[in-house]
Amino acid sequence: MEFPLPLPVIETLESLKKAGFEAYIVGGCVRDILIGRTPKDWDITTDALPEQIQTVFPDHVYENTFGTISVKVPRFHPLTPPQYEHDIIEVTTYRTETGYSDHRRPDRVTFVTTLTEDLARRDFTINALAASVDRWTPSEETRSTAISELSLIDPFDGLADIEKKVIRAVGNPEQRFEEDALRIMRAIRFASELRTPEKQSASSNWHIDEPTLGAVKKYAANLNIISLERIRDEFSRIILSQSPAFGVDLLLSTGLLHYIIPELEEGVGVGQNLHHIYTVWEHNLRALETCPSPKLHVRLAALLHDVGKPRTKQGDGYRSTFYNHDHVGARMTKVILARLRYPKDIIEKTTLLVDNHLFYYNVGEVTEASVRRLIRKVGLENMHDLMDVRISDRLGSGVPKAKPYKLRHLEYMIDKVSQDPISVKMLKINGQDLMRDCSLAPGPKIGAILDVLLAETIENPSINTRETLLAKAQSLLKHNLDDLRSLAKEKIEEKRNTDDQDIKQQHFVQ
Repeated sequence: MEFPLPLPVIETLESLKKAGFEAYIVGGCVRDILIGRTPKDWDITTDALPEQIQTVFPDHVYENTFGTISVKVPRFHPLTPPQYEHDIIEVTTYRTETGYSDHRRPDRVTFVTTLTEDLARRDFTINALAASVDRWTPSEETRSTAISELSLIDPFDGLADIEKKVIRAVGNPEQRFEEDALRIMRAIRFASELRTPEKQSASSNWHIDEPTLGAVKKYAANLNIISLERIRDEFSRIILSQSPAFGVDLLLSTGLLHYIIPELEEGVGVGQNLHHIYTVWEHNLRALETCPSPKLHVRLAALLHDVGKPRTKQGDGYRSTFYNHDHVGARMTKVILARLRYPKDIIEKTTLLVDNHLFYYNVGEVTEASVRRLIRKVGLENMHDLMDVRISDRLGSGVPKAKPYKLRHLEYMIDKVSQDPISVKMLKINGQDLMRDCSLAPGPKIGAILDVLLAETIENPSINTRETLLAKAQSLLKHNLDDLRSLAKEKIEEKRNTDDQDIKQQHFVQ
């Protein structure tokens, strides 16, 4: 078999061989090569002991007890962030693992002398593959790669499983999952990452074999002993995969979802109203599957945008309602993501999108001022993400057109008004002007006056001139701080919320 390999990978292998050791590329990178994908990581296994590896590669990092040396090599991977001066190739001594008393990590690691022993400890057959580089020729197209002739080492029939598109545990799946409970999520993650989105029969697309799937179901409760951070990372990869809905549906059918986001299970079998042909659960899955964005927080928002519907449902049949499910769902989303230890920025962005996914816009009914209020509320930098959630919502409802005329018109309006004042910083006056021209002392009253002026400018951007705003500021000096704050809130928050609710009820939008 001939494949292009990065030169730093070949050079690392050759360095070990010249020092008298065996050396193979191993695991996921071999799998990806055989599937036709560019590996994200390159791993090498060898019979050299850790101290011998360190001697061969002086420029390294060794911060673990598992025999894995991080060897620094020249940059070669296209996904390496530009701020990094080098790439890393992990070189690991052949080893076996025993003990797994905590179902997470081995109690004992033993270095061994044969490759087959090392491959036997791995999770799935498609990852229990190794390959040696027998010959290689520098590529004529690029100096960073070489055409390499590989010999495959495949003691567990991983190549046959790749051809059959099946994910199968190495040896006894129950034993594999007893060793490391996170492998039950990894099985589903691999299925969703490798599966092609096209509709195919189960046997012609990537799937988990029955004994392995049965073991996943049997050991689902073991997720309770896995750190939430590890669960979160696997779940995120499922969400970002090629077939995220397939993966999340597998989490439900295997019982794993109950230990990750049980709130989503509440939507199973919950019917909706005349605007929807799918249950809440089905709709959430379809919204995720059709989400046009590759961003994690947008995909999370697509999946969770209607998570509040089961708790807000009133009535049955086609006339049922789900008033305030957007706000209830936003609060639930914040709790869910915090529980899974997501970073603060992901929590805030996802919650914002869920909370605002029901924004109303109809050509001829919504003014430029209301678009400016929406931008002020959501943030101009988040408007594209919000549109993607709306598109997900529409496609997840079974409508044939992702972006109807009114959404395209909204995009036009956003571009049109984006230069209008939507924040205090965009006003033609600032606090210094108020102190100098209105004789105001430093203090909170300055901010309150600016908020009132912004509220009026959002409604009528033509007043955003220095002269007009200073004149209006003079008229506001007579009000105390509380009155100014109430006035600003009335002009921005209360008016907007009232208008939104009236429009939603008028047009039966839940």
